[in-house]
Amino acid sequence: MLDAAKQLLIPSKRSDVPPFIVMDVMAQAAAIEAKGGRVIHMEVGQPFHSAPATALTAAKAALDVGRVGYTEALGIPSLRARIARHYGDTYGLSLDPAQVVVTTGSSGGFILAFLALFEPGDRVALANPGYPPYRHILSALGCEPVLIETSAATRWALTGKALIAAHKEKPLKGVVIASPANPTGTMMDADALSQLIAVAEAEGIRVISDEIYHGLDYAFAAETAANISERALVINSFSKYFCMTGWRVGWMVVPPSMLRAVERLQQNLAISVPALSQIAAEAAFEGRAEMETVKHGYEENRRILTEALPKIGLDKFLPVDGAFYLYADVSRFSNDSLDFAKRMLNEAGVAATPGIDFDPVNGHSFLRFCYAGSAQEMHEAVERMGNWLKR
Repeated sequence: MLDAAKQLLIPSKRSDVPPFIVMDVMAQAAAIEAKGGRVIHMEVGQPFHSAPATALTAAKAALDVGRVGYTEALGIPSLRARIARHYGDTYGLSLDPAQVVVTTGSSGGFILAFLALFEPGDRVALANPGYPPYRHILSALGCEPVLIETSAATRWALTGKALIAAHKEKPLKGVVIASPANPTGTMMDADALSQLIAVAEAEGIRVISDEIYHGLDYAFAAETAANISERALVINSFSKYFCMTGWRVGWMVVPPSMLRAVERLQQNLAISVPALSQIAAEAAFEGRAEMETVKHGYEENRRILTEALPKIGLDKFLPVDGAFYLYADVSRFSNDSLDFAKRMLNEAGVAATPGIDFDPVNGHSFLRFCYAGSAQEMHEAVERMGNWLKR
């Protein structure tokens, strides 16, 4: 009986996914701060700025009314229409609001997309390095994440050639594309994105485009996959450009044939996204001028780091095209990025994410720095790291 009781406390095999290390680093940094220490946060991809004033005002007004209840599973109709209008304003795309699904951040969107598109055992291609929860969510759902190595030769982006090579080795059912990408910050131009999508769809490989960092593009304007293919499924969020991480609200652009499947899943998994977050999100679009000012701050931080890091020995990093990340090679100092990040946090008070979070193959040589903080913090971080590396 005792053995049987112990079995009741054993987690499922599907829950045995690796941790999202950036969250562990964040917790370690918080523990230092709780003891009175000061940490410069460059680990988690979180803007230092608050949500747009327009969003905060709308949320306060909704609370004054009092009742905040369920919404339609696919989202408040006016928010869906406003998101559709955004595609016309930004990309010149006429989008039917019926194709827009409001989600619990991009994370909720990925769960819905993977469940709607794939069966257990399906193989889904991902660029390596890449965002860890892609592979962790896929694994938890019984799918097989297939990591495809990227390199400087392709500007650290997936190519049709590499995708076909992996597909020929063993058939793929899907591919996740991200531009701007996390952790690298690199981007694909419209031609490269179009070519990759065309190659994938010609082979029957379903395309999911992660566009969460759209709007935070510095090298050139980002293109949406929705402008390239009516069959691609697009995921975006208010977390990054609109500085609304804690509001947990995002969206999907879904091909019409997939809408009912996504709706049924949303009804059962979440019922609906929190109404207050949706109200704030709709109003956020009217705060773009404020967000553009924030974006210019990221550009200044990008300049500070790209000019200052080489002076302290961190002179190798990937192209910093967009998002707010810099992916730096630290191999001249350490071949263990996890240990390096821990020591840098404890001894220099700078939190960054070890590359093994994003790349289980070569990530031991890299750190990801998030530059979504203030310019003052960027200068101080470089000074702290420089002094620490001289020891």
